[in-house]
Amino acid sequence: MKGTIYMIPCPISEARELWDVLPRANYEVMNSLDYFIVENVRSARRFLSKVGVERRIEELEFVELNEHTTRTEEVERMLKPLLEGRSAGVISEAGVPGVADPGADIVALAHHHGIRVVPLVGPSSILMSVMASGLNGQSFAFVGYLPVKDGERERRIKALERRAVEERQAQLFIEAPYRNVKLFEVLLKTLSPKLRLTVAADITSPDEYIRTLRVEEWRKATMPNIAKRPTIFVLGI
Repeated sequence: MKGTIYMIPCPISEARELWDVLPRANYEVMNSLDYFIVENVRSARRFLSKVGVERRIEELEFVELNEHTTRTEEVERMLKPLLEGRSAGVISEAGVPGVADPGADIVALAHHHGIRVVPLVGPSSILMSVMASGLNGQSFAFVGYLPVKDGERERRIKALERRAVEERQAQLFIEAPYRNVKLFEVLLKTLSPKLRLTVAADITSPDEYIRTLRVEEWRKATMPNIAKRPTIFVLGI
């Protein structure tokens, strides 16, 4: 009998208590596992220690699946214990695994091999930013990072604006936190005045900031404090 893959969320912000943002039901699943496929072993060990799993952390087995995992053969080897009947937990660096996260690779192979995949409840900054934006929750797209080079970035922003207007689809994207302010300034210069823009920073933290204004209103408002803070931007009409 094959094992099961459990997609285990972890907090987005370390400034909140675990069980303020995670359902207690997740504990039983985490406590039952001894094999974990993770984006970063150190972060995963720290997370499971905070959870208070009963096994000693040294007794648990971890393998890393991240941007450095380039060969399909490596991912296949990670599935071998599951094909032999052992279950595993997949843990991202933050938030839910498998969404804008390398965990999707192991899930794709799991389905190929007929392995059951169980997603657990937890915080997703992508979904939470849509929930709080007031923009179109019926149709939205997360497009990741925008180009850094001048010219390319502006063209990409205008393309996202066209999609937001023509398809009425909210467009979500992110930037390296230290470049947030620069991106925000470019957005205000590039976007049409009537377009709405959501800025969602440090979601779930005590300092969470989420606000939606039209671009013309942002141009008159005080610059939001988003320097070096994890932030999601959302465009819509």
